[in-house]
Formats: sequence, structure tokens, C-alpha cells
Amino acid sequence: MAFNDLLLQVGGVGRFQRVQVALVALPMLLMASHNTLQNFTAAIPAHHCRPPADTNLSGDTELEAWLPRDGQGRPVSCLRFTSPQRGPPFPNGTGTNGTGTTEPCTNGWIYDNSTFPSTIVAEWDLVCSHRALRQLAQSMYMVGVLLGTVIFGYLADRLGRRRVLILNYHQTAVSGTCAAFAPSFPVYCAFRLLSGMSLAGISLSCMTLNVEWMPIHTRACVGTLIGYFYSLGQFLLAGVAYAVPHWRHLQTLVSVPFFAFFIYSWFFIESARWYSTSGRLDLTLKALKRVARINGKQEEGARLSIEVLQASLNKELTMDKGQASAVELLRCPVLRRLFLCLSMLWFATSFAYYGLVMDLQGFGVSIYLIQVIFGVVDLPAKFVGFLVINSMGRRPAQMASLLLAGICILINGVIPQDQSIVRTSLAVLGKGCLAASFNCIYLYTGELYPTMIRQTGLGMGSIVSPVSMTSELYPSVPLFIYGAVPVAASAVTALLPETLGQPLPDTVQDLENRWAPTQTGAGTRPRKGQRRHKQQEEQQKPMFPLPASAQEKDGL
Repeated sequence: MAFNDLLLQVGGVGRFQRVQVALVALPMLLMASHNTLQNFTAAIPAHHCRPPADTNLSGDTELEAWLPRDGQGRPVSCLRFTSPQRGPPFPNGTGTNGTGTTEPCTNGWIYDNSTFPSTIVAEWDLVCSHRALRQLAQSMYMVGVLLGTVIFGYLADRLGRRRVLILNYHQTAVSGTCAAFAPSFPVYCAFRLLSGMSLAGISLSCMTLNVEWMPIHTRACVGTLIGYFYSLGQFLLAGVAYAVPHWRHLQTLVSVPFFAFFIYSWFFIESARWYSTSGRLDLTLKALKRVARINGKQEEGARLSIEVLQASLNKELTMDKGQASAVELLRCPVLRRLFLCLSMLWFATSFAYYGLVMDLQGFGVSIYLIQVIFGVVDLPAKFVGFLVINSMGRRPAQMASLLLAGICILINGVIPQDQSIVRTSLAVLGKGCLAASFNCIYLYTGELYPTMIRQTGLGMGSIVSPVSMTSELYPSVPLFIYGAVPVAASAVTALLPETLGQPLPDTVQDLENRWAPTQTGAGTRPRKGQRRHKQQEEQQKPMFPLPASAQEKDGL
């Protein structure tokens, strides 16, 4: 609690917290753009085989003579006749000649550019036998997310949140812009992988840096605010993609702003909590004094000294630094249990979420409209989630959001395909619940792991989320799998401790003390009245007394 007291004394939620939280959260507007960008840049336009090069296509009938028809009378996308089939159509109007021999599209395809003027699918012919390459591009991005969560999560606990955030902004700007000018599909995939790495680091550092600078009672507000920035980014993506349909221009437009984020991120102040757990009291003091000055608390800042920090942060200074490693997540029983439970929650949320949002064309309506609808549902869903998180606790919010999402998706799996309105409505409702789940899991994970390994834990917890993208390679996987996973994972939440109103743990020992009642079987979630009493007790706890300033000592 000592560090929380120091935060309150240097301004609590002052000008510094408001400005830095806003600037750190602002890039989250474009997180949604990059995460689901391929719904637009890799959209599949209507297409059919190109006839042989020496064919005279002066009339529409010449082209139709080469194209077999499906059961609805539409041209087949991946086959053509070996020779033109001229003659009267069959009575049902479904074919020009049912006896003609067909072959693959050896001369390429003709694309309908009316809806999607330019996509990577049309540019590199990622259709028919090469269709899996389209999913590969997004899968490479998610592999980058996997690598980024591990690498940058570890580096942020070693080098600091601010340094890694600056690096991630620069990497996103460069790799995203280079992807827009990629001369070939493999080069494009390589830059998308690098973008996934850096964007994963931004997501983790954004939440960690903001949470570590905020007092206990404001953390849920900060987590929800960051979530809303992401939701607004979904509206932004729909509008920008509609206005800029060329994939290279769209890719550039959502990447170039990160150069601006990179420039102003140099003015961020590193987490003083991270400095203290790293044993850097000089930098802790410097950061707190700077924050006090920005918040208009110069007197309180002047009273801070190395001696005051040594007395108030004695626990952080005497902890075992050897515990701050990713290996400890599996070696320490308490951390291992946390890691396994949180990994299941991350996987379930990500698996179902990306299963819904990465196939907008499958809903049979305008992908721009469904993108907006998916953004709209986030607004009430995250607000309701915030109310539950702040009143009942993180655990019931996490459990309810996953359970409701799974039920919606399971019901959707048994609705007939022709009931598009019902299916879309259930999908939107399920997506809203998953958005609330994401909002909660980011905050919950950050509050459960100790400071010295918080970002590593966040990264390792979300490492399994990219696995969900592999399901795109198997479109025959039933929809109920997307629903069964979050339903099963919701039960895992009961094994985690509640963090509502609790201080952030700084050491593994803090975590063990908090888990002790749960592990003995006696620890159940406190009743609402008990939690409220504890919160009031923590907020009313006397702050660590700062020594008098020189003027006060002189009686001035």
C-alpha cells in the first residue's frame, strides 16, 4: 500500500495521469485497424476464370461460353470449360452446357472491382487453390503477436515500459508502412509479422504503464477507457476503409500515425512503481517529483527524498530480485496456477473473438455495415462490464461475459443458415460479451501478477491467443466449438482470487499471502459488504507522513 499512498500524495489522478493516460491510449484507436485490417485489405471480390489469351471477348456471350454455372446460375469461380460451350441453356437456366469438360483457371482470373477495387487477393491471386494463402497472411500477423507478447513482455520487465513502448511505436510505423509497399506476397507477410509483434507490445505496455500510475480506485475506469479507445477504432476502420478502398493506401493510412506516436512517446514518464521494484530509488524519486510538479503538488514533491522512499518502499527494496523471471511462472506453484488459469481465459476469449470478427464476409451483408455494428455493440457491453467489474468484482464479470458469449455462439450454431438476421444478431451479442471479456481480462491479469513480472505475465498469458487463427485454415470446424470453449473456460474463473479494491502485488510473497486463504479452501469471495468496508478502510488508511519542508521547519 505504500506506493499507492505516494501516488495519492503527489496528486492521485491529476493533470499528469489524465494527459499520459490519454496519450498512451490514443494509439489504441488504430489497434483495431491493424488487428482486423485484412477483412478489407484481403476481401475476396467476385471472380471467375480468365479465358485463354487468344480468345476474342468482344461480346458478353463470348465470355459466358467459357464459364460453367453453379446451381444458382452464377459463374463458377475456379473452373472454366476447355473449349467454349455455345448453345441454348438448359430449361432451368443453370448452365450453358452441362457436357463440357472443365479445367482450372490456368490463365488467371477476372475480378469484379465494383465493391473492392484493390485487395491483396486480387493483386496476388489468392483464390481457389491459393485461397489458403489469404489465411496465411493473417496467421503470420498473429504469429507476430505471439512472438511480441513473449519478447516485449519480457523486455518491458527488464528495460522498462516506456523504452519498449517507444520501440514498439517505431517498429509499427516502419513495418506497417513497408507492408503497404511490399512488392510480393512473402515480403508482405514478413512485414505483417513484424507489425503483429510490435502491436502486441503496445497493447501490453499501454495497459501496464497506465495501471501502474493510477491509484487503486481508478484502475477499472482506466481499463474501460482504454477498451473504449479500441472500440472507437472499429468505427474508424469502417469509415477509413470505405473512403480508401485501395489496400495499399489503407495500409499506409493506418500505419503512418505511429510515427507521431513514436515522437511524443519520448515525453512519457516511466513507471515509478517499476523503478522501485528494480531498486532504482534515484529514478523513482525523480519520476515522483516530476509528477508532483505537473500535478501542482510542488510542496509534496519537495518533501520526498531517498530516505522517505527507503522507509515507505522497504518491501520493494528488500524483495528477492531472482524471482523476476519468466521461468518463475512455471516454477513457483502460485504463479504456475495463475499462469494456467489466465492462459485458458486468454485463449477462450481470443479464440471465440477472432472466430467472429475475422470473417465479416460470411455474414452475407456489407462488411462496412457489420464492422460498424460490431463497434456499436461494444459501447453498452463494455459499460455494463465496467459496472459489474467495479461493483461485484473482476471474477464475476469475467465469468459472466465468457459464459454469455459462449451461449450466444452455441445457439447461433443451430440456427438455420437462411435466418441471417437472427444469426447476425446472436453473433453481435456474442461479440459484445467477448469485448467485455477482453476489457476485464487485461485489467484482471495486470492486477493478479506482481509488478516485477507483470508484463511478462501479461505476455505469457496472451501467448495462446494467436492459436485461434489456425481455425481459419479449417472452415468446416463447427461453430459450436467457438461457443464451447468460452463456456468451459468460464468455470476456470472460479479458481482465481478477487482483486477488487486490492493493491497491486509487488512481489511473489504478496501474491502468496493473498492466495493463502484460497489454497486452504477457506477463502471464498468476500461478501459485498465486506469488500466495500475493506475498500473504505484502504482509502481512509493514513498516508505515509512526509517530512516537513525546510520552510515549515523555519516556521515560515
